[in-house]
Amino acid sequence: MTERVAIIGAGPLGRWLALAAARAGFGALLEDVMPANLHHAQEWLRRELGPLALPNVAFVSTIEDAVREADLAIDCVPDELESKLEIFWLLDRMAPPHTVLATPTTNLSIADLADCTYRPDKCVAIAAGARELTGNAAAGGGRIVLRTTAKTSSESIAFVTRFWRCLGFMPVVECEGAVPGLA
Repeated sequence: MTERVAIIGAGPLGRWLALAAARAGFGALLEDVMPANLHHAQEWLRRELGPLALPNVAFVSTIEDAVREADLAIDCVPDELESKLEIFWLLDRMAPPHTVLATPTTNLSIADLADCTYRPDKCVAIAAGARELTGNAAAGGGRIVLRTTAKTSSESIAFVTRFWRCLGFMPVVECEGAVPGLA
C-alpha cells in the first residue's frame, strides 16, 4: 500500500513537496483553503509531472479530507506561533492516531508545539525554511536537520527520516533541548 502524505498549503513549498513526494512514490494530498492556490498548484504539477503521473497527487480543499488517510502530515503555513499552533490543533484532531505531524520551522520549538497535541510522540520539526528546502532540493538534496523531543517515538523519527531520504536529502536528527555528549 502506498504511503500517503498530506501537505497543508499549496504555495511554493507545498507544491514542491507534493511534486517531490509523488516522484518518490508517495501518494500526496495537497490542501489549500483558497481554490485559486489549488488551481495554480494543479497546473504547475501537471507541467512538472505530466498528466499520467498526476494520479499520485490529489487536490483537496479541507484539512479533514487531506489527513483522513495520511501517514504523514506536513504543514506549509507561515512560520508564526499562532499559525503553527492552530494547524497542529486541527491536524491533531482530524488525522488518524498513527499520523506523524511535521512542520518546517526555523524559529519555533517543536517541544512547545508537540505539547499542545494528544500525540507528542508523533511530532517532528524540519529545521529549515521554504527557500532552504526547495533550493537544496534543486542542488541535489543535501543535509536536513530534523528536530525531535525526548517524547518523539523512534518509529516517528524513522518514518520522517526515510521520507526525507526518499526525497534525496541526508537527514540528521537532533533532539531539542538535549545537551551534546550526555545521554
